Amino acid sequence: MKNIVHELVLALAEIPIIDMHTHLVGGRLAARGLHDVLLYHMVVTELYSAGCPSGNRLTEYPGWPTIEESHQRIREALPYLRHIQNTSLVWSLRTILADLYDWKEPITEDNWQKLDALIRERADDRVWQHSILDRSNIRRNATELERRRTGDDDDRLQYVLEWAMFNRCQWGEFDTALYELERCWGCPPGSPAPIGGKGRPATQRTVCSVADVHEAVRYYVKTIPLDQICATAAAFSSEIDYSPVSDNEMEAAMKRRDHAGTAERDIYTSYVNETFLTELEKIGDKIVYQFSIGAEPLPHETGSFLPQRTLVQLSEIIARHPKLRFQCFLASRHANQSLCTMARELPNLSLAGYWWHNFFPDTI
Repeated sequence: MKNIVHELVLALAEIPIIDMHTHLVGGRLAARGLHDVLLYHMVVTELYSAGCPSGNRLTEYPGWPTIEESHQRIREALPYLRHIQNTSLVWSLRTILADLYDWKEPITEDNWQKLDALIRERADDRVWQHSILDRSNIRRNATELERRRTGDDDDRLQYVLEWAMFNRCQWGEFDTALYELERCWGCPPGSPAPIGGKGRPATQRTVCSVADVHEAVRYYVKTIPLDQICATAAAFSSEIDYSPVSDNEMEAAMKRRDHAGTAERDIYTSYVNETFLTELEKIGDKIVYQFSIGAEPLPHETGSFLPQRTLVQLSEIIARHPKLRFQCFLASRHANQSLCTMARELPNLSLAGYWWHNFFPDTI
């Protein structure tokens, strides 16, 4: 039996890997310090659930957390680390530290600065970083186009446009689909808006009519840099009741924007989504539409919720756009069978695998 397991492990290790969703930054592939590992945003959620006062993410790209911010948050988190030792995320944390930095001790008040310094020593060692990818047999990593920077790692990275999230709900918002259009209209491709809102910067233009929606969507699709990316990525919220929306229904709902609620939110999102996919389908031979499903907004992060109604509506949407290739990242494991049967019946749907919301022992 041991020999069979050993043979299986060796055979699996020979399979080339393409990691379809990362947040790696070109030229800066390694962690910048202990905070990049210990305070990765999903570990922060575990710490927050254990009583740590902060549940929000650290400063994110294109900014970077300062040493002061990083160290303050590490010190804040350390007393709560012992309460989450039994979680899959901390098992992953221990594995990363052991495999990459040969660190096998518990992280304590007395030694965390030594570990932080050890990680920072490797932060700019590009030979070491590439050797890790080679040893892992990872041939390509997909990351946001905005993280390409000067293209230093173009031989290792492929790029995905994460810009507007027309179908993603934000905590306490009801006009997100319209704001996302406004945020991008007339601008060059950039990063997505942060999860949780965190304020909404003023936009150059305002979407006031159905005609504006169509013009803004056409601008967005025309601006997609097809020569630099392999896909465009989005979040497909299961909070939305997706249904066909007429121009008149959309116009009427937009007049209620100042006091919009869930009904208006569903109308805005359904209409913008259908308009966008219709336009994107015109270049469907040049791009893949990647989306996550089942991750819904909470005050700091997202939780995993996915009603069956959403899967039926998603099937109808995919079937309406047969010339566009859809690829799903699933955040709710109970829908695994449903998604597999959908992929069987819809030739333009493929499944790219699980992610953090399924990171539990029985799923692993």
